[in-house]
Order: sequence, then structure tokens, then C-alpha cells
Amino acid sequence: MSTATPALRRPAPHEKAAASGDPGSRWLSAFRAVREETERRAARLSPEDQQVQSMPDASPTKWHRAHTTWFFEQFLLVPHVPGYKVFDERFAFLFNSYYVAAGPRHARPKRGLVTRPSADEVAAFRAHVDAAVAKLIETASLGLLEQIVPTLEIGLHHEQQHQELLFTDILHAFGENPTDPAYDPDWRMPRATGQGGFVDLPAGVHVIGHNGDGFCFDNEGPAHRVLIEPVKISRALVTNGEWLAFIKDGGYTTPTLWLSDGWATAQAEGWQAPAYWENRDGAWHQFTLGGLRPVDPALPVCHVSYYEADAFARWAGRHLPSEAEWEVAAKHDLLDDAFGIVWQWTQSAYLPYPGYRAPAGAIGEYNGKFMVNQMVLRGSSLATPDGHARLTYRNFFYPPHRWQFSGLRLAEYDN
Repeated sequence: MSTATPALRRPAPHEKAAASGDPGSRWLSAFRAVREETERRAARLSPEDQQVQSMPDASPTKWHRAHTTWFFEQFLLVPHVPGYKVFDERFAFLFNSYYVAAGPRHARPKRGLVTRPSADEVAAFRAHVDAAVAKLIETASLGLLEQIVPTLEIGLHHEQQHQELLFTDILHAFGENPTDPAYDPDWRMPRATGQGGFVDLPAGVHVIGHNGDGFCFDNEGPAHRVLIEPVKISRALVTNGEWLAFIKDGGYTTPTLWLSDGWATAQAEGWQAPAYWENRDGAWHQFTLGGLRPVDPALPVCHVSYYEADAFARWAGRHLPSEAEWEVAAKHDLLDDAFGIVWQWTQSAYLPYPGYRAPAGAIGEYNGKFMVNQMVLRGSSLATPDGHARLTYRNFFYPPHRWQFSGLRLAEYDN
């Protein structure tokens, strides 16, 4: 059994920044690379596309572009640039998300009603803040640079999270359009690799969580010991073909397969298949970033809720892995397609690790206050920016959520 840590990802721009050369120029290059990626993802969208908010849990592309900009203005420029003049005093109210300590904010479900400022004005806001951040980095002494780098770095990771949300939210908005528009007609779902099958996890005491090497969000630590009982985990992700068998066998009509809350949700929402699936003339199709396409049985299933994943696992006579089991398996290179296709639901509730303490101030609101009523997903998805995934990353969503690029793999106990 291999014990080597797999090559998880390409370095993120901000990690490349720490590798060589003048620190100021490295961080400036990293900042520009991340900011440009947001604009690249938005470039295919019209101003009308950028305005729409298709449900309360989603946000307009325009809002994502402005919110990530407000983050740098609020937490980097205002505290560290004497006499800095904010671009527009109204923007703090419009583009704050959930940072109560940073002041009042516009209601999340009403973000799509904010037609002004326009997409062009948001672009001007981004340009204003980008120029100010560039000047701050270029003129900062080594002491000041060391002081601002933690905020700069979390801002870059924060923007990468919103780059993924930009894709998930625009897919949901386009999915509400009866003309089935494509974000990118050439887009294709990544194909799974590897041979599949179940493999044994090394039982015993293991250390999981971030060990202090490189960046992590606060919820990834502290590293701590866990006990892994004898268990097998699937190398492969669950596929559309397997999900079609679940549907055919009455998976969505058999209440004994479902958690009580899950069954109630499935009935109330009329679920008969994963999100974005529809049956046309007796054949299943899936709406994607490339438009409407026939469901490919070989591809990993995507856009399923925790409730659906749990019901499927019970139908298959297995269970979802815990996040500790997933991390140990990934650390020992036992998982095919752990990263870059779909986030994978675990059976673990999103809770603090032993010894966790949220940071002080508004930044401390980033993760800790959400540690209730949500479930952990591991890995990363096709929408995750290069360099943003890592072994210890803890994504989290509520059990009914399906609009993310979420899938699953299975586990089974040795008994």
C-alpha cells in the first residue's frame, strides 16, 4: 500500500509568489493573476447575465465581482493606507456579505434587485481597488508587507471561492431559462480516471487537519488525532450509470432509503433525479455549462444533495465516508479523481476540530459561525480554480443543496 502523498494540485498564484524573487513583485503578480481569473470567467456574460439572481442562495455575477473587491478595500486598504478614500460610500452596505462586525448589509435574497451600480461601474470599482492594492504592495516596506500578507492571502483565497460560486450561480440562472443557453458551447465535463474498486484504509490512529505548512482556512485546523476503524473506500466516484440504476429501482420513491428530513424535502421539491436532469421523450438529459446534453452513464454523477447521496449509499448497501476516512484515504493515494471533478459528500457534520478557535475580528466570521446544521464535502470540483484545492480543505453546505458541483464516493465497514 502506498503511503506517499499524491500530487494534489498545481501551486496557486499566491503560493508561486512565495517561491522566489522580490516579495513585493511576487505578491503583486499573484494578486493580479487571481483578479484576472475572475474577469476571465465573467467575460462570457452579458450585463443582463451578470445581474440575474435565480434564487436566494445564489448571487449575481456582478455582486461576486463587487464583493471580492469590497473585501480588499475593507480589510486591506482602509486599515493600511493612510487617507485612503473608498470608491463609493454606498458599496459597503451593498457588497458586504455576512461580516456583521464590518457593518450593516443589504439582504442576500435581494441582491438581484440592485440594478445600479451597473456592471461597468463595478468594473471601475475593481480597477480603482486594484490600482490602490498594487500601489500599497509596490511601496510597502518589508515590515509592512509582512503585516499585510496574511490579509492579502486570505483575500486571494476568498476570491477563488467566489470564482467557483460564479460558475455554480450562473449555471443555476441559465438552468431557469427555457432556451437552455450555454455558458461555453465547448465545455465538457471531465471524465473519471482509474480502475475503481474498494480498497482498505489503514486502520488505527491517524493525524488529520492542517499541519502548518502553507495557507489554510482556520476551519482546517488544528491538526489532531482520529481513530480509523477497519473500513473500505471506493477508489472511484459514483457515476451517472449507477444513478440511473438507482432511479430505475425506485430510489426516489422508496421512503425507507431516506432520512426523514430528506424524504420530506424530496417530496416537497418533487425530486426525481439529480438537479439539472430532465426526461425528454423517454431519455434523460442534463443541463450543463455547455448547454443541454444527454446524460452520459460513464461520467461521475453531479449536483446531488447530501440527502440524495445518503439515500443512494443506503440503496447500495454502503455508507458515505467520514471526512477523516476521506482525508486518510487521499493522503495514502487511495482515491481516483479526488480533486477536480466533483466535491464529495461525507457523513461528517461541519463542526469545529478539537481546540479550534476562530480568529478575532470580522475575519473570524469567515467560517466558525457556520459550524452547525451543515455537512462537509471534500476534494474539489471542475469549477475550483487551479491551486485552490488541498488535502485538508473542508467545504460545507446544507443537506438539501444541489446547485454545487457535488457528487459522492462510497465506503463500507469490514464486518
